[in-house]
Amino acid sequence: MIWTVAQVAAGGAMGASARYLTGVTVMRLIGPGFPVATMICNVVGSFAMGVLVVILAHFGSTRFAPFLAVGMLGGFTTFSSFSLDAVTLYERGAMGQAAFYIFGSVILSLAALFAGLSIARTLVAS
Repeated sequence: MIWTVAQVAAGGAMGASARYLTGVTVMRLIGPGFPVATMICNVVGSFAMGVLVVILAHFGSTRFAPFLAVGMLGGFTTFSSFSLDAVTLYERGAMGQAAFYIFGSVILSLAALFAGLSIARTLVAS
């Protein structure tokens, strides 16, 4: 049990660091305003989760799930940050941006997960 917790913690530290660096990079490239970095993390993380579950299931490697899925991707994806960003846009009176952000993030993240599943299943079947 302690080894599994250590895996989740290590993966979480790596995922959270990647999320932070994504935020810094996007801020330097685009500047403040629309929460692009959070949206990127959620979409990329969802795609990676789709690929990961297929690969882990195919190779019977579920022992890596705590580190990769719960830790790294859990630390990288940012649903709590997403929620805060959506409410902040709403409270600023940016209703259109808030709606676009909410629906765009959810729809693109779901589409990315389906794409990850499909691509990984195709590659594994080859």
